Amino acid sequence: MLRPSSGVLISVNGLGFPPQNLARVVVWEWLNEHGRWRPYTAAVCHHIENVLKEDARGSVVLGQVDPQLAPYIIDLQSMHQFRQDTGTMRPVRRNFYDPSSAPGKGIVWEWENDNNSWTPYDMDICITIQNAYEKQHPWLDLSSLGFCYLIYFNSMSQMNRQTQRKRRLRRRMDLAYPLTMGSIPKSQSWPVGTNSGQPCSCQQCLLVNSTRAASNAILASQRRKVYVGNSNGTLAVRQSNTFNGTALWSAGTMTTGGIAKMEQVRSPSSTQVTTFSRSQSAPTGTQVPGQNNLNRPGTQRVAILSTRASIPPGVPALPVKNLNGTGPVHPALAGMTGILMCAAGLPVCLTRAPKPILHPPPVSKGDIKPVPGINGICRKTKKKHLKKSKNPEDVVRRYIQKVKSPPDEDCTICMERLVASSGYEGLLSHRGAKPELVGKLGKCGHMYHLLCLVAMYNNGNKDGSLQCPTCKAIYGEKTGTQPPGKMEFHIIPHSLPGYTESKTIRIVYDIPTGIQGPEHPNPGKKFTARGFPRHCYLPDNEKGRKILQLLIVAWDRRLLFTIGTSSTTGECDTVVWNEIHHKTEFGSNLTGHGYPDPNYLDNVLAELMAQGVSEANLKD
Repeated sequence: MLRPSSGVLISVNGLGFPPQNLARVVVWEWLNEHGRWRPYTAAVCHHIENVLKEDARGSVVLGQVDPQLAPYIIDLQSMHQFRQDTGTMRPVRRNFYDPSSAPGKGIVWEWENDNNSWTPYDMDICITIQNAYEKQHPWLDLSSLGFCYLIYFNSMSQMNRQTQRKRRLRRRMDLAYPLTMGSIPKSQSWPVGTNSGQPCSCQQCLLVNSTRAASNAILASQRRKVYVGNSNGTLAVRQSNTFNGTALWSAGTMTTGGIAKMEQVRSPSSTQVTTFSRSQSAPTGTQVPGQNNLNRPGTQRVAILSTRASIPPGVPALPVKNLNGTGPVHPALAGMTGILMCAAGLPVCLTRAPKPILHPPPVSKGDIKPVPGINGICRKTKKKHLKKSKNPEDVVRRYIQKVKSPPDEDCTICMERLVASSGYEGLLSHRGAKPELVGKLGKCGHMYHLLCLVAMYNNGNKDGSLQCPTCKAIYGEKTGTQPPGKMEFHIIPHSLPGYTESKTIRIVYDIPTGIQGPEHPNPGKKFTARGFPRHCYLPDNEKGRKILQLLIVAWDRRLLFTIGTSSTTGECDTVVWNEIHHKTEFGSNLTGHGYPDPNYLDNVLAELMAQGVSEANLKD
């Protein structure tokens, strides 16, 4: 329906600045592991802007404004967020939006997550939702932004177009984001000297100040040194003294025993550039741009590989990324030391990330055993045979009790008062379903207009079941839209990390490509099935076998997979997981989909329960 209000991001000296004499709202954002820019809160952005005005190349201690962000520091020179206890670094950016947009008014749109807490939308989505809300649109389709969600303003809900799952959303007022006009003048280069005024004595500021002092010392010593290259005559020096954090490399070739002469030249922007040339000859090397940061995507590996050839003899390679925490250097110490070495122009080498162990050692057919207490080793699902559809009103009436005197409360589906007519009056017409008729669900007791429940049922899978939009209680047997396929399960003689005394249950899912049915997003269109067969693992203990039995029930009900858009690749019309998590990493947990994970078994039981699959469904 609407296109997002695009943010203006203009890069000047490594930071974004709006055009001259143009007022813009400033929103600072960080890049998460899924490639999405997530906004900091307005209070945090005000704090960052205040620090930026004083020292455009300094460090921002986020814990001073938000205690939950106590481990985080933003380095304005490299434009990265650094976590002190783990060494993790993430890019940050300074983005700009129109003052009349949602961040300029202090409006925040949030959705309710599985922990019953509220998560803010990305800023471009927030602006798009607010624009539709101000224009009084009844609904908004987010597919143009790459998300398969529909926003309903009458019910203040978000619905997944593939799974039909609904979540609540809310609009709240917060502090407006900071406003800026034109460019901000340059300030001192990082690291800076002593600041005026009494310094803060908190542990984080002490850490930042000690970091700056150490970097100053390293920079001072580095300016007095010139490294002579290797036997093939390569000579290189890195001097990190540009405002935008980009180090300029100048390399020239020389014969052994040749004389090098260093010259200082000034670029048009008054930035010093160090060059080398042989005596009585012009430089023959070319300048190669480097990056004065550790985690900039795409350029990190190239920059490291291109500098290894010019690492001076005797300079150790520092492992900055200690991903699994098993190395001799603590991740936080390695990360902080990497910042210092990078700022001083010293070579920094990253350790190679360990590879996940996805599969167990080879197992012979004779060692594969059936799972005790479970009949067979395979389940197959065929194409769904469409039954004669039941009347939606009859299905809804089966689960509700008529309320003669409804309370003066909102119907959370249409957001109209229960004592008034349904918001779907005129949109739906069913026999005997008067728009003012109210019903109460039998298990949970939540009340809605009958016409609203009929509309919700028509918008779902129409399988004869109903799910309360408030508490998610399921009435009847919920089924899904999983394509036809095969599920195998057996025991292998290997142990999972954290379950050394148990063997392992291996589950193999195999779903081929096919044509979408009438219950799928695009009936008649081909769908893909990437990554099959998929291998998943459970410990062979009492709880693991119980989960396997419940997964078999969920498979038979077509709840484990669906057809939608892959959150990993962005591919549409493909088979994806359906909100019941599986462990696909056998011998490690580098991706978060492996072991050890002490809470996984309990978590997957809760996810199965949310789909209406519980121990009550297990047959003796």
